[in-house]
Amino acid sequence: MTKEDKLKYGSIGAVICAAIAYAFYRSIIVFIVLLPAGILVYPKSKITELKSKRQSRLTEEFTEGMLSVGSFLGAGLSLENAFISAYREQCRINGKDALMSREFENFIKNIRLNKPIEAILKEFAERSMVDDIKSFSEVFIIAKRKGGRMKEIIENTASIIRDKRAVNEEILNMTASRRYEQNIMNILPFVIIIYIDLTSDGFIDIMYGCFAGRVIMTVSLILTGVSYMLSQKILDIKV
Repeated sequence: MTKEDKLKYGSIGAVICAAIAYAFYRSIIVFIVLLPAGILVYPKSKITELKSKRQSRLTEEFTEGMLSVGSFLGAGLSLENAFISAYREQCRINGKDALMSREFENFIKNIRLNKPIEAILKEFAERSMVDDIKSFSEVFIIAKRKGGRMKEIIENTASIIRDKRAVNEEILNMTASRRYEQNIMNILPFVIIIYIDLTSDGFIDIMYGCFAGRVIMTVSLILTGVSYMLSQKILDIKV
């Protein structure tokens, strides 16, 4: 995470803590107790989501890059020169600061140091922690060692990854409305409590003024958290 990301998600975590403290406890002490967790824990909880988005973008750019390598191989270039040409094309399409543009640049530096391409690709696959890229590197290494038809193998494997991504995109589009509904349901308990408090002054004050009320509100908060986690798991569909 960059400093800007930490500041952004830390601020959101603080707002969530304030909402919880007001809606369920009406206590500044609870807010102070929860604040460190909101500032520190919430940004960490977003790391998985940001990592997934970054890996998705990396996989998309990697697939495009490998298809470019395959097309340059078909044009008669050697494997090394195909990677160099693919790097130039990636820079032209996505810019030099794109994820795969930087990785291709690293590929070329290692190629010029006479490091085997299969070793470079394997190292990159391990760093990426993306299963599709790891599978591709394994297929590539076997094909390189056995002297297979590299162009066809690269293009077929990259096409499989692209088709898999297309299915994932379709699933996301199909569940977009459900994700929107999930976001509404996540904030609905807070909206209901604040609405009742504003429209019926003193109606729910008893929930904050006695032990039984505190217990009920705590149980409600726990159920809200459990429902949020369940909805996240239900909509986390992977191919």
